[in-house]
Amino acid sequence: MSQTALPAPTTLAAGLRQMLAVLEQERQALAALDIDALTVSGHHKLSLCDSLETADSSGLDGECRALLQAARQANEVNRRVRNLIAANVAARLDSLTGAIGLYRSPINGSRYAAAHA
Repeated sequence: MSQTALPAPTTLAAGLRQMLAVLEQERQALAALDIDALTVSGHHKLSLCDSLETADSSGLDGECRALLQAARQANEVNRRVRNLIAANVAARLDSLTGAIGLYRSPINGSRYAAAHA
């Protein structure tokens, strides 16, 4: 994935298509555990969110609704994958140290983990 800036979308549908492409790149970066690609996709997502925020969404057509739903689902899948990776790393660190919860917050650690899962 290139670190160059994404071109600004000309329509809401174009922006949502770009977001879907970036979310797919993020999913691939998560699968490959590629931190550089994850960082770039994160920057691209933020940039697209800024662009989409200014787009006229007063009359969403069927295509935009479908693209928006697909983007929400892709983002949710990526969030779950990221959380699974983080839980796996925490479990491995715990097994290495023999101390369960060493890397968790001592104050309300279990509530924090549940709230951010």
